[in-house]
Amino acid sequence: MIIEDPIVLLVDDSKNDAMLMRIVFERTGSAEPLRFAVDGDDAIAYLKGDGRYRDRKQFPIPTVILMDLNMPKKNGFEVLEWIRQQPTLRRMHVYILSASNRSEDVEHAYDLGANSYLLKPGNLDGLVQMTECLVAWLKLNHFASVNGVDESHELASAGLARMEHADNRSMR
Repeated sequence: MIIEDPIVLLVDDSKNDAMLMRIVFERTGSAEPLRFAVDGDDAIAYLKGDGRYRDRKQFPIPTVILMDLNMPKKNGFEVLEWIRQQPTLRRMHVYILSASNRSEDVEHAYDLGANSYLLKPGNLDGLVQMTECLVAWLKLNHFASVNGVDESHELASAGLARMEHADNRSMR
């Protein structure tokens, strides 16, 4: 399925990095589909549709997640592991965007199911170039629906809500 305007969820605790990504996405003409989560817990709340993220018109299920590794609360590894344990999110594309070039981090991210590992560029020109390539790739890519069934984002989020409800019942 081709998605004309892929929705990108940026998960990064750095306000400066988030602001730079917003600027760079604007330069590529793709700022509108960019959404933000400020840490791992916030990303999980977004994906579940909890709290302020209940409105799926305002906070749609993303096509792709760009995620930092080093964050407070839940780190990127923990969020990636959580995503891969959710049946309705098993096809979610998760791209790690990290300043870490440690081979252990790269290998661990792939072992947990990351689709790609991108090193944060050290300057604005590098970030612009990386983002232009990423946006072009997203527009060319054919994405399977997130939950494995050809459904809309609204139905996918309803599946997440059912999953969360079942999780809450099983904890009682």
